[in-house]
Amino acid sequence: MPSRATIEEVAAAAGVSRSTVSRVVNGSTSVSPEALQAVQSAIAELNYVPNRAARSLASRQTNAIALIVPEDTTRFFRDPFFASIVAGITGALGGSDYLLNLLIASDDPGDKMTSFVRNGGVDGALIVSHHSSDAFVERMADAVPVVWGGRPVHQRPSEYVVDVDNTAAARMATQHLIDLGRTRIATITGPLTMLASVDRRQGFRAALADAGLSPLAEVEGDYSETSGAEAVRRVLADGRPDAIFVASDLMARGALTALLAEGLRVPEDVAVVGFDDSPVALSAEPQLTTVRQPMYEMGETMAAVLLSRLRGEEPPPVTILSTELIVRASA
Repeated sequence: MPSRATIEEVAAAAGVSRSTVSRVVNGSTSVSPEALQAVQSAIAELNYVPNRAARSLASRQTNAIALIVPEDTTRFFRDPFFASIVAGITGALGGSDYLLNLLIASDDPGDKMTSFVRNGGVDGALIVSHHSSDAFVERMADAVPVVWGGRPVHQRPSEYVVDVDNTAAARMATQHLIDLGRTRIATITGPLTMLASVDRRQGFRAALADAGLSPLAEVEGDYSETSGAEAVRRVLADGRPDAIFVASDLMARGALTALLAEGLRVPEDVAVVGFDDSPVALSAEPQLTTVRQPMYEMGETMAAVLLSRLRGEEPPPVTILSTELIVRASA
């Protein structure tokens, strides 16, 4: 196999200095038209491929972006929401030069992750599943271009966000339960340190208020299956619901398990609606009626917006994706 041409060989063939070749390769405009033409001809003739590492050093670019998830690793690997987000991101990055770095931690002791981002470890970042207590994430967001999956708690006018209308989606789910004739309706929320959880609770409340109903119970979970089961036991301690809107499919599957353990039939005694339309919805017994949010598209869109920003373009700062109610056996 022939050896790859070097930058020195290109310079010799073009009759220019090594630094001139370097400026051409890195897109500098401080090169005469004659030198530019000579270098480009030499590159084509020698089939020269620039060294990416050298280009990165020269341009202070890493050709890497970070997906920052301020959650513990157990939740990240158990929740199919994150798998869909990552799949969408990697799909969007496939045609680019960028590599994806995963930074997953519920805290950043010693500021290791924060220092990595702030000291030039990546060119930009995508942030999902953030909480009001995640100050370290906001320090990272101050250092590089960022796109948020879901509204940040402390949103500023310059933020770029990809989201769904969580309030409207939860309202739609709750209205479905009302339309089924259910009147003793409870909800299991996600962590109320997250705006998505707050918005879903607000949509639940709004639908009930429009129907002249009051919530039977509101119990906070943490988006895990275990918390869904525990929340149902707390709901039942306050009275028996005839329907429950649950803010994630994982929690809804836990709720189904707990309801069946109490001898309650779904949907005959208690109708259940989840949120996500993840694979969990199909594996649940009975299969879950749920709000479908386009998780793959969310990851794909976040990455596309960030790539656009890194190219110096100005994409729309806020993108709201559509949701849909998927009706199955649980409601």
